[in-house]
Amino acid sequence: MLSYTIRRLLLLIPVFLVVSIVIFLIIHLVPGDPIDNLVRVGSTPEQKAEITARYGLDRPLVEQYLIWLSQLAQGDLGTAIVMRRPVADLIAQNLPYSLTLGGLALLFSTVLGIAAGVIAAMNKEGRIDRTVMTGVLFGSTMPSFWLGLILILVFAVQLRWFPVSGARSWESLVLPVLTIGLGGMALVARVTRIAMLETAGKDFVLLLHAKGLPARRIQLRHVLRHALLPVVTILGLRIGWVLGGAVTVEYVFARPGLGMLLIKALSQHDYPVVQACLLMLAMAVMLGTLLGDLIQAAMDPRVRSALT
Repeated sequence: MLSYTIRRLLLLIPVFLVVSIVIFLIIHLVPGDPIDNLVRVGSTPEQKAEITARYGLDRPLVEQYLIWLSQLAQGDLGTAIVMRRPVADLIAQNLPYSLTLGGLALLFSTVLGIAAGVIAAMNKEGRIDRTVMTGVLFGSTMPSFWLGLILILVFAVQLRWFPVSGARSWESLVLPVLTIGLGGMALVARVTRIAMLETAGKDFVLLLHAKGLPARRIQLRHVLRHALLPVVTILGLRIGWVLGGAVTVEYVFARPGLGMLLIKALSQHDYPVVQACLLMLAMAVMLGTLLGDLIQAAMDPRVRSALT
């Protein structure tokens, strides 16, 4: 298991380098310049060139990227050009809000998604199964920003049960968590149902039925345990996608977090902040995938032996 973990960690290095290059190029090739937010009206081209040189933006892109990469290797995310604060401080200030929202949404989608998938699989092709799958289809195709607006209109504006925006109390988390979690719940439920139906047709399950064990006990104790392997992989991917989905949801609900920080930095073309935020989201996806693979390998020795 240790050698498998080391190999998976080493595989993240080239992936990280490729992702960092893509992020850097996308940000610098987008029209716009952070210097436009610093120069005053009527400034001369010479003054603008001086500010550009001060922040090293006049250097070739390759040199700028190598400087940024060397700073990352030292744990330095740089300094925001427009906000004029260390990027690490901005991340540390906003990341807890995104982690709280993403963690609760992931917990919500995992628990209810697995429960819905189990109920649908145990009532295969019945009325309950069709009802659950219809809800799953509806939840998986609904855009999160549109669902967020609907929840605000119904539960915040009309019923006044929850606040419209902000992050001042736990009530402000309910609607954002539902907005992110419902889409993830649909995916987890669908994968759980399919995995349980496939596992239910295996020989060891037929043998358990032949021994006279109760069907409910077989489903919950044996079939579900084996069906959780693909679910774990999906949940590993969801760790990163939940944080990424929080970007639009935080904007809809006017919540502090990486999403609001990223959108503000994009509007100002603040390169260091945008690069750091996108890199954090990409690393969340990579680490989530790694965690899912490690858990799957721990649960199933065949995964480890296939890569030895």
